[in-house]
Amino acid sequence: MDVFAQIAAKIIAQQETIIGPVAVEQAKAVSGLKVDWDKHEVTVTGNGASVIDKLVDQYKELFGKISVEVCKEAASKLISQLPTDQQPASLK
Repeated sequence: MDVFAQIAAKIIAQQETIIGPVAVEQAKAVSGLKVDWDKHEVTVTGNGASVIDKLVDQYKELFGKISVEVCKEAASKLISQLPTDQQPASLK
């Protein structure tokens, strides 16, 4: 799993602990993100940073700014593995 897929998986898992299965349903609605949560597999296609931004926005739209903070916390350890210019804007 590439770094963007790992970030997405961490975000989904963290959101799931708070909002339950709705987190997975919302992630599946994001274009560029393929989620097989039974296997905890996530695939990111296209621009990884953009897909992560869309995922964060999906949660923000439903649950507000606090969900963005949850996403940032979930991804914090993995973000440092990406060059600054490839980091999703929503997680900075």
